[in-house]
Order: sequence, then C-alpha cells, then structure tokens
Amino acid sequence: MASFLSNLRYVAWTALAVGALFLIYFTTLSPTPLGDTVFWQAVWRWTHVLAGVMWIGHLWYFNFTQIPNAPKIPEEHRGPSIGKVIAPAALFWFRWGAMFTLITGLLLAWNRGYLFEALTFGALDDPSFAVPRTIFIGIGMWLAIVMWFNVWFIIWPNQQKALNIDNKHPDLDAAAKAAAAKTAMLLSRVNTFLSVPMLVAMTGTSTLFG
Repeated sequence: MASFLSNLRYVAWTALAVGALFLIYFTTLSPTPLGDTVFWQAVWRWTHVLAGVMWIGHLWYFNFTQIPNAPKIPEEHRGPSIGKVIAPAALFWFRWGAMFTLITGLLLAWNRGYLFEALTFGALDDPSFAVPRTIFIGIGMWLAIVMWFNVWFIIWPNQQKALNIDNKHPDLDAAAKAAAAKTAMLLSRVNTFLSVPMLVAMTGTSTLFG
C-alpha cells in the first residue's frame, strides 16, 4: 500500500477509474440508461467539477499561499525552489485545469440545451427556460470565460517571461521580468475576485431556479 500511495500517478489514475466505475455502476441502478443524455450530463458535470477544483484550487493556492509567502523566503532559496520547480508545475495544472473546466462546462451546457441561450443572456430564449435563470448562469459562464482568457493569454505568457519557463525568454532584463510578474499577479488577483461571483452563479442557478 505504501508503494502505491507513494506514486501519485497510480493514485490519480486509479481514483479516476474508481470514480468512472462508481458513476457507471450507479447509473445501472437508476432509471437512466448508459449513454442516455442524462448519463452524459452526469459525466460532464463530474469532469467539470473535477477540472474546476484543479483550476480554482491552484488559483487560490497562488493568491493565498505562494504570492504572500514567497517574499519571506530568502532570495537564494526562492528562485531555485519556487521559480524553477514549484511554480512551473503549478502553472501547468493551473492552465490545463482552466482549459478542461471551460471545455467540460460548455459540453454540459450543450447537453442541457441552454448553451446559446445562456451565452446570449436569453436573446435566444424560449418559454421553457426562465429568463432570470438564463441571465444568472450566463453571467457565471462569461465570468469563467474571461477568467480562462486571462489564464491563457495574459497570466501564462507573462509568467513564462517572469520565470523564463522552458528558456523561452533568456534575454529579458530584470525590469522586464518584474513587470511581467506584476502583470501576471494583478490578473491573477482579478481572477480570484471573479471566481467568487462566478461560483455563486454556477452553484446557485440550479438551487434557486430548479
């Protein structure tokens, strides 16, 4: 058991397999057939939440743990440990968590039949889909899209510059690196702020509007 738990890949892949089997097994005990629209709704919701936890968990890790505490580490230790090892690995899971959260969220909305209605705040609405609900979930979706855009097109490129990830910016001077790091930090703070109302909309829509 210790050798299994010591290997993160074994733990992660086994957990995913158990989760999938768990979902499939209980689907067979429900009125929903495997492959039915409702079954896929459960699949997309599960993977959406899974990816979202990875994304927002790393977002909050950066803003509540790494950024406030990194300056307390002596510079000679901070660069090699955080800048060269921890941050690049965390940024990998951070940005791909954002990507898969977006993809699975759009698939879930498509599966449930409100993708275009929500993205247009009800401009394509129909009587079966209440306008307040459309607007509420639409706000959540657009906040998530803005956050995803910030991750991939502002935070990640600037972190690549600030940390010289994959040695793509070896010639940047200290001032340019500092400016890139500040831009990444500020947009990360924007995403931290947006994550709270986004989660209210995402979790509250089904509760408040059924």
